[in-house]
Amino acid sequence: MKFTHLHVHSHYSLLDGLAKIDQLIKRASDLGFEALALTDHGVLYGAIEFYQKARRAGIKPLVGCELYIAHEGMRQKRPGIDDKRSHLTVLAQSHAGYKNLIKIVTQAHLEGFYYKPRADKDLLRRHQTGLMALSGCLNGEIPKAILARKPDQAETLIREYQDIFGRDNFYLELGAHPNIPEQKIVNSALLELATKTGAKIVGVNDVHYARPDDREAQDILMSVQTGNRVEDEDRLTLRADDFSMKSAQEMMEFFRDSPEAVANTQEIAAKVNIEIPMGEILLPPFAVPPGSTAESYLETMARQGLDRRYGAVVGDPENPTAKKIYDRLVYELEVIGQTGFASYFLIVADIVNWARQHAILVGPGRGSAAGSIVSYLLGITNVDPLKYDLFFERFLNPERNVMPDFDIDFSDRRRDEVIDYVAKKYGRDHVAQVITFGTMAARAAIRDTGRALGMPYSFCDTLAKLIPFHMNLREALEKVDDLKSSYGSRDDARRLIDHAMKLEGVARHASTHACGVVIAPRPLTDYVPLQLATRSGHLRTSGDAEEKVVVTQYDMHAIEDLGLLKMDLLGLRNLTIIEDASSLIRARHNLSLDMDALPLDDQETFRLFQEGKTNGVFQFESSGMRRYLKELKPTTLEDLISMVSLYRPGPMELIPSFIARKHGREKIEYLHPKLEPILKNTYGIGVYQEQMMRITRDLAGFSLAEADTMRRAIGKKIKSLLEEQKEKLISGMINNGIAPKTAEAIWELFPPFARYGFNRAHAACYALIAFETAYLKAHWPAEFMASLMSAEGFDIERVAFLVDEARAMGIAILPPSVNSSNATFTPLDARATGAAVAPRDLRLTGFTVASSRREIRFGLSSVKNVGSNVVDAIIEARKLGGAFRGIDDFVERVQSKDLNKKSLEALIKCGAMDEFGERNQILSNLDKILEYARDIQRAQAMGQTSLFAASALPPSSALHLAPSRPAEKKERLSWEKELLGLYISEHPLDEYRGKFPQHTIAVSALSEQPKDAVVAIGGLVSGVNRIVTKAGSPMLFVDFEDLTGKTEVLVFPRVLEKSSNAWQPSKILLVRGRVSRDRDEPKVLCDEVTEIA
Repeated sequence: MKFTHLHVHSHYSLLDGLAKIDQLIKRASDLGFEALALTDHGVLYGAIEFYQKARRAGIKPLVGCELYIAHEGMRQKRPGIDDKRSHLTVLAQSHAGYKNLIKIVTQAHLEGFYYKPRADKDLLRRHQTGLMALSGCLNGEIPKAILARKPDQAETLIREYQDIFGRDNFYLELGAHPNIPEQKIVNSALLELATKTGAKIVGVNDVHYARPDDREAQDILMSVQTGNRVEDEDRLTLRADDFSMKSAQEMMEFFRDSPEAVANTQEIAAKVNIEIPMGEILLPPFAVPPGSTAESYLETMARQGLDRRYGAVVGDPENPTAKKIYDRLVYELEVIGQTGFASYFLIVADIVNWARQHAILVGPGRGSAAGSIVSYLLGITNVDPLKYDLFFERFLNPERNVMPDFDIDFSDRRRDEVIDYVAKKYGRDHVAQVITFGTMAARAAIRDTGRALGMPYSFCDTLAKLIPFHMNLREALEKVDDLKSSYGSRDDARRLIDHAMKLEGVARHASTHACGVVIAPRPLTDYVPLQLATRSGHLRTSGDAEEKVVVTQYDMHAIEDLGLLKMDLLGLRNLTIIEDASSLIRARHNLSLDMDALPLDDQETFRLFQEGKTNGVFQFESSGMRRYLKELKPTTLEDLISMVSLYRPGPMELIPSFIARKHGREKIEYLHPKLEPILKNTYGIGVYQEQMMRITRDLAGFSLAEADTMRRAIGKKIKSLLEEQKEKLISGMINNGIAPKTAEAIWELFPPFARYGFNRAHAACYALIAFETAYLKAHWPAEFMASLMSAEGFDIERVAFLVDEARAMGIAILPPSVNSSNATFTPLDARATGAAVAPRDLRLTGFTVASSRREIRFGLSSVKNVGSNVVDAIIEARKLGGAFRGIDDFVERVQSKDLNKKSLEALIKCGAMDEFGERNQILSNLDKILEYARDIQRAQAMGQTSLFAASALPPSSALHLAPSRPAEKKERLSWEKELLGLYISEHPLDEYRGKFPQHTIAVSALSEQPKDAVVAIGGLVSGVNRIVTKAGSPMLFVDFEDLTGKTEVLVFPRVLEKSSNAWQPSKILLVRGRVSRDRDEPKVLCDEVTEIA
């Protein structure tokens, strides 16, 4: 007799499911099952992945869900009443049933969510067609009635569910769990009720993990997800019995007295006949003018773009450039028409052009879309594919007919406006953002498993840190000797790592994909289940209304497999920085910059690159990149495109040769003369995937479509495919007159090419954004740095770093002030006495640029512990009544429930109220000030406009501050460091200028030092992190700074033993040691330390 598991959970049952889809299918295949169900808790997250993988494995997929059924109505959300719910296992019998299941799950999330996504029986009745149901586990409504000793109620419920689903489509679920006493009671009662009601029985094992030996790992997972330890009593657990995928023999043995419970699993499996359409192109319709088709309208729009992009060139039919442009346009339009993607291009163009019309900054392009001249003519991209030698086939290959990817960057502050436009245009029920799943990475798996097992944190943390980033546990265990040694020599390490390997990669939570948006031709619930975003809050819509973000339950891969239009609409902070800087330039200098028309040979901009002064420049600010820039001394955008492509793990090793060849220090040689025009711009080094494609076209006679197919095939690293492509390429080259030996040598370029080659179109787009940010930094430094600091204002350490950069550029940073700082990013009015004037079109947050001077005023929004509501109230009060005259005037006029002791203390300590008096005096009187504020509020609540309205004296006379000792310099500076992330009024090291030995170098100069160079640096300890080495000895990672920058000093046990008292925050030290490099960031390995103060 055969058996089918009908109640199965994967790791998409986020609380308690351990098994990944692949593991479930492999287990089912190993056990010889012909069919298998997936019934995750309340969601359909894994349905498409499961459906496709099961079919590929020759297993019939049964798509279902263990629904939560509301206590009463699903819209009832009464505390203490409606947090009760029951389980019901539901399976789709047909495609209609699958679509109904999608609708039930969606409405359970969007309308019935109360702790869990809940359906009710009215919803089931409306969408019962094509569905079957099982009575559920011990948390099912019927089993709960049985355990409550209410057999009549259980019988009534059975008949109710039979009425909903049909007598032949509702089954009583018997669990194979002999070690759970309640299950025995329920099974026995269900057998009796089956006889009374005529309901059929069916056996299940409520699978939560694939194999019996996964039992402990699943229990650890539940402990991790609920924040418990495995040893805790009264926690949620399934350890009482075996919830693995048992064999058919085991299930038949358990149900030997009720063989129909096994037979009915096959009856259910036989009833299921679901065909989910895959791979169809499901584009939403795009409205075109009467008499036009999508194809003809696309051609019209593209031809209109010719004059705008190329001007007079295209008016001369004899001009060879014009012929090249027209030929490319005709070819692309033909391919787009053949593949049926004309409306796709029109949809994207409409979105981009709407954003531009509404002054939302759009990036020059991203990914391979920049290889399309149609995209360029429509305004989707700003990169001319002919100028930069980009290939259309890299974007849309006519031989593959796969929907290409349009990835569009927008200013991150206004991306939601773009999504809202799309939702309004195509219908909110046709548009959603895409879900993504956070999975447990290797290091987290070690730490979380260890915590659940009650192991010491230091032990778990030490093991976790042995695992390199981007390496899984199994790989690390093979390659990291220290980890391998711990695993082999310590039982606790082996137990920890073994269990962590089972948890690694398990879905931990659902969140919203950073950029994915899906647009459907019909309501989305015809294709995908939906839910509310779990971690992304709200979408700001027009009219200042807030609307919950709706996301798909299928991830981006499933969306694409279904053939739906999935676009990546990305929010790029650097575009916001460009947008904000441009706004400041316009406001301060009455100059509107056209970022699309910048001179791409600007010498000041390239000087900045050549000197490595690229902190804050998109893609170019790491210390390693800055070091290479100084050596390369780039002179063209081509150099920048190459560096974007090369500065990555792998091809980074080619950069020294690239630099040497540019400057003539290394000879450039080509295996064949035909390679020279292809590799000339990169000095004979293969950098781009497009170069690989050109080689196959020019030397082997491939079409570009064939070249792209070959590129993809080689990239898959499948030996049979590699051999096939190798033979085809070499044969093509030989047929084109290239000697066999040379052809073989050229082929050897290709495997590393496929591994390291970068998308030139993407690199060109990002090099343009980098150039734009560098141009702003070179020509408008105050506006650029203010915009940059504002964009990073949430990160105190980053702001501190950027303040140092601004100071190095000769820009003064003014302290925060309640009378002069703004939350909006506005220039100071030179005619005003400290008050800021905000142009209406500026909505920037953080810092203010001082008019006609290279100064930036620190913004209130970047002061720690001062919330946006308080900042808004300060700005509003100042706008209505002018500058504050004193602390009493401030607390009287600033009306915000969030203006409390914590926020006032932060404003005082950071210096934002220095105009009102000495910091410590105000701070010492804080309770008195707060009581005064409460008196004001009480008086205003009683209808008095002001306690002092009849008095001719200024308000300050009403509040007398008791005298107090002034704050010491050390106190003031520590407050600034705590609340602003930096010292702003002065620096503790100011008085030590010139007091360090002459051979001491600046921290900022460490990046110039070679590895292992012996150096001495003088500065301040700003942070200390103590760890214990594998040998049990303490060592330190010390944050160390001087007036030029910050670095990390490593203090090993030998040195620490002699100098433990020196390594205290705020201590001023002279450190001697050797330069080390971690991911190209310089650090100092301390050999000796001297206390200065």
